[in-house]
Amino acid sequence: VFRADGHPEKRNRLSVCNKLCYAVGGAPYQITGCALGFFLQIYLLDVAQLDPFYASVILFVGRAWDAVTDPTVGFLVSRSPWTRFGRMIPWIIVSTPLAVISYFLIWYVPNIETGKVIWYLIWYCLFQTMQTCFHVPYSALTMFISSEQKERDSATAYRMTVEVLGTVIGTGIQGQIVGRANAPCFNSSLYSPDSNGNVSQHFIRQAYMIASGVICIIYVLCALVLSLGVRECKGETEPMSFFQGIRLVMSHGPYAKLVIGFLFTSLAFMLLEGNFALFCSSTLNFRNDYQNILLVIMLSATLTIPFWQWFLTRFGKKTAVFCGTSFVVPFLILVVCVEHSLVVTYIVSFVAGVSVAAAFLLPWSMLPDVVDDFEVQNPDSHGHEAIFYSFYVFFTKFASGVSLGVSTLSLDFAGYITNGCTQPDEVHLTLKILVAAAPVFFILIGLIIFITYPINEERRQGNRKLLQELREMESESDSAESGSNV
Repeated sequence: VFRADGHPEKRNRLSVCNKLCYAVGGAPYQITGCALGFFLQIYLLDVAQLDPFYASVILFVGRAWDAVTDPTVGFLVSRSPWTRFGRMIPWIIVSTPLAVISYFLIWYVPNIETGKVIWYLIWYCLFQTMQTCFHVPYSALTMFISSEQKERDSATAYRMTVEVLGTVIGTGIQGQIVGRANAPCFNSSLYSPDSNGNVSQHFIRQAYMIASGVICIIYVLCALVLSLGVRECKGETEPMSFFQGIRLVMSHGPYAKLVIGFLFTSLAFMLLEGNFALFCSSTLNFRNDYQNILLVIMLSATLTIPFWQWFLTRFGKKTAVFCGTSFVVPFLILVVCVEHSLVVTYIVSFVAGVSVAAAFLLPWSMLPDVVDDFEVQNPDSHGHEAIFYSFYVFFTKFASGVSLGVSTLSLDFAGYITNGCTQPDEVHLTLKILVAAAPVFFILIGLIIFITYPINEERRQGNRKLLQELREMESESDSAESGSNV
């Protein structure tokens, strides 16, 4: 376990077991997030059979609510008292049961017609709230596992590998179970309800519930491993009001540029994530292959995480951002230009996974650098890690809400037909924009912003040395004070 016994040499060294227990805690967020990101839109449209407008309302309101809860929970976490379990772990323990219950009920189709929208809004918002109470403390835990930047970066690499593996698990479980019971499509001019359609709908609904049940079990097991296998290093806290916290984090220039840059790149990848399944099944006509295509994306991301960890240590984190994020751009253009080619789609999926790996790893590897930079410039200000992390999560989730809401609403305006075997040309054009043109545009904006990001390798190493000196001085001061008391 991680110790907080006052001995820096023990506190700073993390064993492989320590890092693995810490990393496993990141899996629930990615497993559920991937399942929701890839499949919730198509589930609401084709299984729950909601109007696209109401589906867009659910997706946007749920993610917007989720975004609002992030800074709120971050503020509450930063003011939480220290317990014998730590300051972050109790939040994770308490939130887990409610999170799994609400997640399971998202994938249940109630036998009502007029109240479906309210049903999904309630359980979706409740799950997002409980997930926030899990993920914000877990994200801030990065700063409390060790005071050594090298150890934190190594633990972050473990975490990113497990998280991307979690996306593979989420995509695999949801995709393979649900993919074997695809919702039946129909031609609107020929369709009439029959018993076969009703049976198919029953099986697809049952498949979604089985998949959600398996994911809930994994969620609980991961939370147990994290809670039992990780102990926090006790850190200093400095109480402040909510709005003081907002001013604090957004007034730090490097943090603002990092968050805004990743806001745009995250928006690009979330548009791709939220619409790629529908693009493959409707525009490319790969209804029986889309779950395997999604799985290739996540497998590719998992396999390339170690490469990006090596790349950022060899060439620097800022260089890794430019190379990793831009790598997918020409292939996104290719997939909409060469239609109905399964081989090209698999190639694009593999390349997209390479960029997804960079998008996963780099934000969480760079956030500790920004927090360290803040501590160097404000040596008397302590205990704000949860606020920094929660506002980053807030902006990325807000981007997710905007992307899901706008994309589903766009499909409504384009005339999307629920369970339709064929879609109007306007729907195909809209999906091409959502999976190619818009992501490329947002990636380019994000990269332009990253040009102004000031923390290069030289500044990062300088901050590390300065913080080490500050900690050594504090340790000597504490030792001298203890000696005088004796």
